[in-house]
Amino acid sequence: MAYRHVMARKPILQAPLRIPAAAKRETRTQFAVLPFRVKKKGDVEILLISSLDTGRWIIPKGWPMDGLRPAEAAAQEAWEEAGLRGRVHDTVLGLYSYSKWLDEELSIPCVVLVFAMEISQIDEVFPEAGQRRTKWMSRRKAAQRVDEVELKQMIETFDPERLR
Repeated sequence: MAYRHVMARKPILQAPLRIPAAAKRETRTQFAVLPFRVKKKGDVEILLISSLDTGRWIIPKGWPMDGLRPAEAAAQEAWEEAGLRGRVHDTVLGLYSYSKWLDEELSIPCVVLVFAMEISQIDEVFPEAGQRRTKWMSRRKAAQRVDEVELKQMIETFDPERLR
């Protein structure tokens, strides 16, 4: 008789980051949230924000923050950029890459880890208030509005039921 050991999948807990000062200048990883809400009829909507420089549609993202877990840093950026509050999930939904322009001549490649965030509140007062536009959209429309191919796919296939 064959015996098969089945391991239960245990979630990996994120530890707060400790970032040396020198590494902060070289960091090319960012953390983001995919802000969502579920309407009464079960329709899922995604909140996109405009970028500060070009005005194109993006999701809230930013650099790692000393002492915060990646999902916590992503949630902090969501509040700073769009006043978003809610439940952020610790499991990475996926990742995408893009080039971050630091000035007109210098860009660095970035990999962005994305966490789902179910929005329960949007504050009116937050650090970047008045600097960005926000818009709730269907998954299909939001996927059409973002530029990054991997992010498009992540939005199109996003299912909040998988988070439970």
